[in-house]
Amino acid sequence: MLKELTVISPEKFKTVPWKNGLGETIEVAINEGGTIEDFEWRLSMASVIEDGQFSNFNGYTRNLILIDGEGISLQHNDNKIDKLTSLLDIATFDGGNKTVGNLHSGDITDFNIITKTETTKVKVVAEHKLDNYTLEQADHCFIYSLYREIHIENSAKHSQKAPAQHLVTLAPTTNQVTTLTGTHIIIVYITDK
Repeated sequence: MLKELTVISPEKFKTVPWKNGLGETIEVAINEGGTIEDFEWRLSMASVIEDGQFSNFNGYTRNLILIDGEGISLQHNDNKIDKLTSLLDIATFDGGNKTVGNLHSGDITDFNIITKTETTKVKVVAEHKLDNYTLEQADHCFIYSLYREIHIENSAKHSQKAPAQHLVTLAPTTNQVTTLTGTHIIIVYITDK
């Protein structure tokens, strides 16, 4: 067992309304004391079943990853368009944009990382396969596997497996290298500025 690692099962995730009230999201993690109106960082998943406008998160940066479905196009402020057509495609955009989503062919599910632009820095890695990938140092590290369990090992050769569709949180470690092996993985690094 890795003492710096916590595995959160899907039963602990919360279902909450979208900020604009037009749907629901599964809140996977949020900073301590955070609410939908005021938070530093938040991880969530949502199903999009029809075209429509996204919630306004002015002051935040959004990273949206396609994790199921045939794709979605995101039009920002009536001009720039991000097209997510393949599994694990990512769009990064200003949460204050007027963003409209247009589905390509049926429902999709997305994984969202929303961080307060002024106080947090985020890096998102979404890969189809990782083999002994060295995890980076950050104030917060989250790992989510879509389909298969993942294997995490530190330099002391302590290891742990985590099931698919569970959220792994890894506390910062200063003197150990931690590696990750698995497929269809999302890794989120959040650093307080």
